[in-house]
Amino acid sequence: MTALGEFLAKRSVNKSMVARRTGLSKARINELSLNTSSHLRAEELYLIAKAIDAEPCEVLNKLYGHLQLVSEEE
Repeated sequence: MTALGEFLAKRSVNKSMVARRTGLSKARINELSLNTSSHLRAEELYLIAKAIDAEPCEVLNKLYGHLQLVSEEE
């Protein structure tokens, strides 16, 4: 399961409802939720956030907040 899949599961989100509201296919929602090699596009993240009544920045931080910049050595 992907980070998006875990996020949606914790919020008890119905993926069929998300597909209907966003215009994304059920297959695409499932791929983004289950396939760790799938890549979430910014427009998909935005639409999914709006469909589940969440702020896009909240979803972005939940999914990618763990990322850090590479430190530069001087």
